[in-house]
Amino acid sequence: MLDLRDVITFQGKSTEEIEQAFRDSVDDYLEFCEKRGEEPDKPLSGRLMVRLPPHLHRRVYVAARREGKSLNQWIAEKLEKAS
Repeated sequence: MLDLRDVITFQGKSTEEIEQAFRDSVDDYLEFCEKRGEEPDKPLSGRLMVRLPPHLHRRVYVAARREGKSLNQWIAEKLEKAS
């Protein structure tokens, strides 16, 4: 799943048909966005650079270690709960 705000569908009976239908659907989507004057939606990478003051970085690191989690896992769980 690409996690886009719009729906892009395609189908085919062979690999070649599916590939062509996919290309056609993407082309249609890009044309549709252009007509609406919108930027096409793009999936996010899942990478997020966050800058923290050193004292907060330390507190978050200690909290994650206390719970036996990586810093990334701890932060992801907190963000999931907050959203």
